[in-house]
Amino acid sequence: MSVPIRNHDIAELRRLDLAHHLPAQADHRLIASLGGSRIITRAEGSTIYDGEGNAILDGMAGLWCVNVGYGREELAKAAYEQMLELPYYNTFFRTATPPTVKLAARIASKMGGHLSHVFFNSSGSEAVDTIFRLTRHYWKLKGQPQRRIFISRWNAYHGSTVAGVSLGGMKAMHVQGDLPVPGVEHVMQPYHFGEGFGEEPDAFAARAAQAIEDKILEVGPENVAAFIGEPLQGAGGVIIPPEGYWPRVQAICRKYGILLVCDEVICGFGRLGQWFGHHHYGVQPDMISMAKGLSSGYLPISATGVADHIVAELREKGGDFIHGYTYSGHPTAAAVALANIDIIEREGLVERTRDDTGPYLARALATLNDHPLVGETRSLGLIGAVEIVREPGTNKRFLDKEGEAGPVVRDICIRNGLMVRGIRDSIVCCPPLIVTRAEIDRLVSIIRRSLDEAEPILRALKPEAAG
Repeated sequence: MSVPIRNHDIAELRRLDLAHHLPAQADHRLIASLGGSRIITRAEGSTIYDGEGNAILDGMAGLWCVNVGYGREELAKAAYEQMLELPYYNTFFRTATPPTVKLAARIASKMGGHLSHVFFNSSGSEAVDTIFRLTRHYWKLKGQPQRRIFISRWNAYHGSTVAGVSLGGMKAMHVQGDLPVPGVEHVMQPYHFGEGFGEEPDAFAARAAQAIEDKILEVGPENVAAFIGEPLQGAGGVIIPPEGYWPRVQAICRKYGILLVCDEVICGFGRLGQWFGHHHYGVQPDMISMAKGLSSGYLPISATGVADHIVAELREKGGDFIHGYTYSGHPTAAAVALANIDIIEREGLVERTRDDTGPYLARALATLNDHPLVGETRSLGLIGAVEIVREPGTNKRFLDKEGEAGPVVRDICIRNGLMVRGIRDSIVCCPPLIVTRAEIDRLVSIIRRSLDEAEPILRALKPEAAG
């Protein structure tokens, strides 16, 4: 789609950004010292453009979400046509709208198994909040109100609301909000490179799964409501669990009769080469959260997938589930999501990720393993990570602690024309599902060049400064 390029006053926008705008997940002192945010003005395909005229390959698909790429006229038309017909109506008054109902059925057909129903929200965080409240409500309806405890993993990310941060396992977020709320327990993450280096993968998978069972027994199985986990941890650093981990986790949940919840906000809608991440791992959760790829980020919408046995309890016992949002099932957002799914199906993006671009990304990233700063590369589908280490063949960090190297390499990558994310001592990528092999080659080439430029900077750091 060809659109006119607007002539923005970038200097004025940066001034207004500092004067009035508080960006998300930001170091506001740093942004002030830089004179304001980088202004992104337009995008096409897999490329974004900033106000200075720089073309940047979007190796993060926005924020893990623009699966079908930028500039899709079909999605703009879907929003326009729905806005003319019915821009908005709620689902509070025993009402629904055609796009909302159709989208629920479409999602149910993709989830499969016993996941039969959908509750709509606007963000992944809200989808997780819905899971939090619905899980506790479900156990009360079942006559087991003492089942209130959620088990999650350290370094997990489940959103930025109070419930989402509590369920997540990021300690820096906990400190800022005096969280988690009562009733949330955390166990080790299945991070083989970081927490099982040198250990046989199956033994590590068994140990990481056993930590969940140990926690269940510690707090009492009769008190546990659910275990929640991302199929792979995205914001935690693209932590890909070893084979055998998820089947063991499912078996533990079934053994003690607790709900299994998969947070599919990043993994859903083709990211791992399946419609959902739990399909890749062959498990059947009782609830899932989804967002991001549902509309490819074109409009805010999320959903919570719910199993039929939970819905049966709601319908049998009756009474209001007093939960919902003004924009739950927003018809325009639902219309765009339907059109987005049409594109994913028509262009075979799930299959392409599974059979072509996903394996190609893995091979391309693996060429970095000879770099003296690279401890490991890993990927699944179109999401990957490069671990940065002080000594090849080890997992030793710069300054003997995590978090020094990732931001250094990230900033150099962006300067070199690639948007990636630095998470502790790793560089992570998550390009649009439309990414080409040539763009993957460019992505990896920029990472290598940026590692070369970062090496003298990182080598100059002194380990003794860590104290």
